[in-house]
Amino acid sequence: MYRSQRKTDLPLEIQPILRTSIHARRANIVVKFQDPFGFMVEGNVDDVNILNDVREKMREQEKVWWTMDASKGVDWYLQTYASSAALKSSLSFSVLVNAMALKKLIRKGIPTALRPKVWFSLSGAAKKKSTVPDSYYNDLTFAVQDKVTPATKQIDHGLNYVAALLLLVMKTEEEAFWMLAVLLENVLVNDCYTDNLSGCHVDQRVFKDMLTKKCPRLSAHLETIGFDVSLVATEWFLCLFSKSLPSETTMRVWDVLFYEGAKVLFNIALAVFKMKEEELLMTHHVGDAIKII
Repeated sequence: MYRSQRKTDLPLEIQPILRTSIHARRANIVVKFQDPFGFMVEGNVDDVNILNDVREKMREQEKVWWTMDASKGVDWYLQTYASSAALKSSLSFSVLVNAMALKKLIRKGIPTALRPKVWFSLSGAAKKKSTVPDSYYNDLTFAVQDKVTPATKQIDHGLNYVAALLLLVMKTEEEAFWMLAVLLENVLVNDCYTDNLSGCHVDQRVFKDMLTKKCPRLSAHLETIGFDVSLVATEWFLCLFSKSLPSETTMRVWDVLFYEGAKVLFNIALAVFKMKEEELLMTHHVGDAIKII
């Protein structure tokens, strides 16, 4: 009777080849699966396994948030956010501890069910909405209906990806509008989506200097082969990684973005280059570097 040979029965010199071969086959098997928003996406078997691991960790993270709700009360994070704003004038130990706990929780990911409410409150969108009449959004949409405005032109500069994802996450179009407003007016640098993209160019120069400081060897090599970081970072910063990262990863980035500010965009961009540093150092052409990133 045929007996399958175990890996441990094979000669030692064959085992690494077998492991490589299996990994290569797995990487070439394309499967379809649903993302958190119900869209069908394609990836290999390893992608699916990684996604399942991420989702399991997020389920564990949800338990932490529910536990905090039970111990500190529903919407405890809103009270912490309001209190942390007074830290400059009051160094209350309890306020500081709660603020640090909230920051740590957000960095580990906000549960999907809580994300709309947490984003809307902690980003400042709720506060911005409270400063205008209740009819403001309806009046505004009626006034600009079927008209081309500077705001609608900005959609063509990558803001469409951001707006689309906000519409998927938030409960209503109006909430998505206020999230977009606070993003453009309070979170990101000015003029990111104007015709000349001046704000985005500023981000590029800041990130280039950051890469030179944090990864000098890689920065020098990329300059040698004629690779400019703007070739990839422009899309990253304009679309806030929504076009470049899986939706679940993008949501984690935005969790921090809406609470800590635009610095997270530079940190994520730097992390991508650091993760691929050794591979990039082996490249000799711009095209090869772009494929790796």
